[in-house]
Amino acid sequence: MDRLSTIKARLGTAPPDLRNALSRHGALRAGINLSNFLLVSSRGADGGPAGVSPDMAAALAHSLDLPLVPVAYASPGLVADAAERDEWDVALLGAEPQRAAAIDFTAPYSEIEATYLVPANSPLQEASQVDQPGRRIAVAARTAYGLWLERNIGQAELLTADGFDAATALFTAQNLDALAGLRPKLIEDVENLPGTRLLPGRFMAVQQALGVPKAAGAAIDYLQRFVRLAIETGYVAELIERHKVLGLSVAAPRDGLSG
Repeated sequence: MDRLSTIKARLGTAPPDLRNALSRHGALRAGINLSNFLLVSSRGADGGPAGVSPDMAAALAHSLDLPLVPVAYASPGLVADAAERDEWDVALLGAEPQRAAAIDFTAPYSEIEATYLVPANSPLQEASQVDQPGRRIAVAARTAYGLWLERNIGQAELLTADGFDAATALFTAQNLDALAGLRPKLIEDVENLPGTRLLPGRFMAVQQALGVPKAAGAAIDYLQRFVRLAIETGYVAELIERHKVLGLSVAAPRDGLSG
């Protein structure tokens, strides 16, 4: 029995009320953030999103015996905004407290380290040194790591931009002290930005999870079991290997993060 069949067998048949709660429009509508290249790493034959997150959504739909309808968004903030507009039934995005007002989250199924890129001549030597008076940090607004910085930066100044490319342009144009981002993306950017380097260490790890609108909160226990089984059976690791994703790690099994 393959891992996907094992997950479905161990979950058992979903109660009708739960299945109906996740398919009120006749299918499982999955909110997908297109901007995270680790989780949506390519496009399928039909042009739809392909990668770890779409495959996790497909596995959930398979477990529920439901057709899948991916609902794509250009950024995680737009996914979160749609939680109260009945546009998706389950979403795959970073679990952050600011989003928990409208969304219940499972525990994470994967993690991505976030750190900083700095000028080559910067006195900063590790990520933990960036939050100092007078330092200025560029960050993409409404990303999971950006929301974390908004909550946790106490001394440095945070300058937000609409998207990672805009944050990079802001960092360059204003000669800022640091550019915050996901480590795999920043590794690429070091190659494209001569005179910069990546700081060792991390300031946080983005917790990628499943989420449901608060109105469908009864489904969270089932989704939590699904995530745990996807981790324990090795299915998440299989997806990361299948899509050849570097910089994405399997999360350790844990209790849910619902808000």
